[in-house]
Amino acid sequence: MIIGNKRIGLNYKPFIVAEISANHGGSLEKALRIVDAAANAGVNAIKLQTYKAETMTIDSKSKNFIIRDKKSLWKGRSLYSLYEEGHMPWHWHKKIFDRAKKRKLIYFSSPFDSTSVDLLNKLKVPCFKIASSECIDLSLIEKVAKTNKPIIISTGMATKKEIIEAIRIVKKNGSSKFALMKCTASYPAPEDELNLSTIHDMRRKFNCEIGFSDHTLSNAAAVSSVALGATIIEKHIVLKKNDNVLDSKFSCDPKQFQNLVKDVNLAWLSIGKKSYGPTKSEKKSILYRRSLYLVKNVKKNDIISMKNIRSIRPSGGLMPRNLKKIIGKKFKKNLKIGTPLNWNLIK
Repeated sequence: MIIGNKRIGLNYKPFIVAEISANHGGSLEKALRIVDAAANAGVNAIKLQTYKAETMTIDSKSKNFIIRDKKSLWKGRSLYSLYEEGHMPWHWHKKIFDRAKKRKLIYFSSPFDSTSVDLLNKLKVPCFKIASSECIDLSLIEKVAKTNKPIIISTGMATKKEIIEAIRIVKKNGSSKFALMKCTASYPAPEDELNLSTIHDMRRKFNCEIGFSDHTLSNAAAVSSVALGATIIEKHIVLKKNDNVLDSKFSCDPKQFQNLVKDVNLAWLSIGKKSYGPTKSEKKSILYRRSLYLVKNVKKNDIISMKNIRSIRPSGGLMPRNLKKIIGKKFKKNLKIGTPLNWNLIK
């Protein structure tokens, strides 16, 4: 899969995406600074969310439209007021994308309705992201698929059947360029509900690239996901953890994001390839393997025994596996302690 100039797959460094989301806090200047911070942290892409409050919900105070979860960061808020505060004004998009382009970052967004798809397509985004809650919005997925651009679909809350249905719509509308994101749509997400082992199963079942959308409070899960086959990593970014913005509690500040990029790439590097035998750096360590050495002076025709030879460091003598083969044989000549044993010295 290719997005912009970035190849995505197990043989390439993970595609790391910084999600601005609502962390702009209503300030275009802050949003642009977040783009710069993301670029300085070494990410590959920034992502927005493209919606208006009225395209997400209605302005209602009835109980169905109020967040009632006692553990929610936004308990008591109406959906409309939350989206009104968090939305990215549409006239900001081009300015933010231009800043991203200047910083050599790939840029894209999650559309939440037909009009936002049209806006993003007009702005020439190289791909689209479907948010977890929209994974079941087949009309939206159909609209995005018809652009014939790569699609990344988050699967938080989705059943296997719902994922299959979303993929069917993508393929039916002429697109084969899609990836899925393992995601737990809780904010923040508890580590014991991530089920990252599903990543391998998703790759096998759906035959596509699998990523991880991380809403946890540390970088451990993102690093672990790479070891399990995640090729796309997405996490929210905020300028300061104590910023009074909607998503700051489960977002990385610039320093944390820099560490995330470093650790994720080191995790990918450490996976390497199937390999046995010494690596390039290990060849130096071979010098300090055990081998068979004389541990006392001997004379010609002395019997080789555990009293005069031992398996010790460094290498240079016969391999220790030859010990039993030579016990009881004789030395060909006088030898000094510290002599590495070889076949030419044995009768």
